[in-house]
Amino acid sequence: MDPGKVSIFKTYDKPRGQGGSGSFATFMIIGPTCFFLGMLFSAFPYDYPLLWTSEPTPTAYYDQFEAHLRFLHASPPIIPRILHIAISIGFIGFFTKLFKPSEANLLFDGASLLLYVVGVVVYITNIVKGLRIVTSGVYGQQESDSELAIGREDSLRVLAASNTILALVLVGVLVLQAGQWYAERKESDEIAKFEKEEKEKTGGKGQTKGGHVTRSSSKKKQ
Repeated sequence: MDPGKVSIFKTYDKPRGQGGSGSFATFMIIGPTCFFLGMLFSAFPYDYPLLWTSEPTPTAYYDQFEAHLRFLHASPPIIPRILHIAISIGFIGFFTKLFKPSEANLLFDGASLLLYVVGVVVYITNIVKGLRIVTSGVYGQQESDSELAIGREDSLRVLAASNTILALVLVGVLVLQAGQWYAERKESDEIAKFEKEEKEKTGGKGQTKGGHVTRSSSKKKQ
């Protein structure tokens, strides 16, 4: 086999995200994302009567929902700290994968990071703010002229809708990460197939040349 042809295959790099730090960084993204989805799923029984049913919601339900939200907002400081650490782990995973960006990183990881940032913005502007309003019990006040004053029921519906939006955003992050894994796996298989075909071609040429030399030498002996 010609050494020059062998060096061609050595120029192919293994797609990023497979093995080593790439796989660990992907785990750092998927782990917190699944953790947040689990938290949102635990809140789904409270959100369901507000968004997904046409039956009138009883007043007692709002009292129960408010008590649940106040309990969450009054949780010990270690609970939000763990949540913020999980958010930071996700950002570290994204920055690790985008440290040396490739085409796949810019397409999939860039879009995933954008969705992740959108999720954090929804969490800060809607969920955290909604928990503070529920804890204070003051509804219908305008913080600025550009904001609309909404009552108790609408405030709780906005909070439930924010949970749904955040869940959809996080599912989008998982879909993009799965798409990146599939694209890199497909690319790796195509490169391996191309290398195999090239090796078979070069190997067949070597056998042909060897057979030609043997026949010519036998003719000289005769």
